[in-house]
Amino acid sequence: MNASTISMVVLPKREWESIKNAVNEMKSLLEGKASLEASEEWIESAKARKMLGVSPKTWQTYRDNRLISFAQFGRKIMVKKADLQAFLDAHYISRKEVV
Repeated sequence: MNASTISMVVLPKREWESIKNAVNEMKSLLEGKASLEASEEWIESAKARKMLGVSPKTWQTYRDNRLISFAQFGRKIMVKKADLQAFLDAHYISRKEVV
């Protein structure tokens, strides 16, 4: 390595810490955005139905009664994974405490 190609920047420690904190903040924001995007993932109706383990008729009833949010264009029906999880959470029954 040629010594003439090496460049160095000298910063006071306080400024270096400030830069590191800003980079870590940006990293956290980007990681949060990635998890938000994952929750915005759409899945096909048939896959959502299979994930719930319900019959096509029951799935149709859920949609007819607007128990779960969905998007429809033509005959294609899509469901957000986050909405499916919210539906499951809303119908979660916890176990009884044994005394």
